[in-house]
Amino acid sequence: MAGGWAPDGAVNDQIDVSTQEAIARMRERNARQAVGESAEFCDECDEPIPEARRKAVPGVRLCVNCQSGRDRAWHPSAGINRRGSKDSQLR
Repeated sequence: MAGGWAPDGAVNDQIDVSTQEAIARMRERNARQAVGESAEFCDECDEPIPEARRKAVPGVRLCVNCQSGRDRAWHPSAGINRRGSKDSQLR
């Protein structure tokens, strides 16, 4: 049941819209990659992407420097919150 000024089902409607938008973005990206359409300019810094990189990595959207920065910043999560798990509290 929605409260306030929102009609019933408004939260579910927003979730549906957000999901459909995410699916549309992924389908668009996959379609670009399927045809091997690479960007000529980096999506982040707007620098030209060398032809050799575009041929080596079909569908590339970032230059080497921006991709390297993203790779360094990415930290995989452990996947398990051991601090809050029931087993760790029982020890």
